[in-house]
Amino acid sequence: MLKFLKQVSDYTKETVQAAKYIGQGLAVTFDHMQRRPVTVQYPYEKLIPSERFRGRIHFEFDKCISCEVCVRVCPINLPVVDWEFNAETKKKKLNHYSIDFGVCIFCGNCVEYCPTNCLSMTEEYELSTYDRHELNYDSVALGRLPYKVTEDPMVTPLREFAYLPKGVFEPHDLPAGSQRAGLRPEEIVETEK
Repeated sequence: MLKFLKQVSDYTKETVQAAKYIGQGLAVTFDHMQRRPVTVQYPYEKLIPSERFRGRIHFEFDKCISCEVCVRVCPINLPVVDWEFNAETKKKKLNHYSIDFGVCIFCGNCVEYCPTNCLSMTEEYELSTYDRHELNYDSVALGRLPYKVTEDPMVTPLREFAYLPKGVFEPHDLPAGSQRAGLRPEEIVETEK
């Protein structure tokens, strides 16, 4: 009889413990049901990248002096610089420049150390293709400027939650030209003076 009562007692304890765990899981579920959705309807709505976003690299062919600093500072020696030496002017002449974005880690070292500022980061992040060889951008493809999310007429630009003004939780209701939360870097510098 004691063995039977012990089994009933253990079964009751396990049932109470299981009910407790189910209650904890449902508490999380009900908590998320009360929150606003943060879904972005991607092809029609896009988030505006943050101010220092590192997207696809833009290259200006005319500014490049073929110094290969970008190749030396790249952790994976990625940019391919093809040049020839011009004996008359005693300068390098750039023939071809390419970067394979299938391998690039978007660290931004090449942009930061470029002495002539011929490289810059854009806010383009849509680099998906069906063939990995299409990600090898030559100097012509690197020179193409991408659409800005805010200037694309087919897309509704949305600000990220961190960049919404204080007290605003819905990017759809945000009036055009409203200031983001906090101060801009130049405003912080002015307040410290």
